[in-house]
Amino acid sequence: MIILSNDTLYQWYALYTRSRAEKKVYEKLKEIGIDVYLPLRKELRHWSDRKKWIEKPVINSYIFVNIPRKDYLRVFEARGVVAYVSANKKAVIIPDCEMRAMQQAVKSNLSFNVEASSIRKGQLVTIASGPLKGITGEIFETQGSKKLYLRISHIGYSLVVDLSEDENNK
Repeated sequence: MIILSNDTLYQWYALYTRSRAEKKVYEKLKEIGIDVYLPLRKELRHWSDRKKWIEKPVINSYIFVNIPRKDYLRVFEARGVVAYVSANKKAVIIPDCEMRAMQQAVKSNLSFNVEASSIRKGQLVTIASGPLKGITGEIFETQGSKKLYLRISHIGYSLVVDLSEDENNK
């Protein structure tokens, strides 16, 4: 059995970045050796003379780092990092299961949106098949459409995945 001290235990944290600096912060953190995750989504943008697919952050001004305690201050080496997402003046740890759920939802082909509101209480379910198999979340049903809320605790955001799309693709 390997026992890790708190200084070497890797944990996920959310960082606030300057507005529209997420990609630059991501690149700089990678460059200095920090394990970093920036959830991106493709979006078709329309200009008067052309259309182009661009990648935009899923949550504006947020980036996620997986670091040991000893690297806590190193993230500020990246220009554009504002602060850790905190509660009671202490950086909030994001559970691994929530990060995996967000990463799977972003990577899947299901459509989703992000809501910055409190989640209504609903039934807790674990998805049995499809691209989100094994993910647990709260289910909410409106007008025949099934929605799974993947809560990212402590930062006040949820990914809302429309599960009826997955059923239609079978």
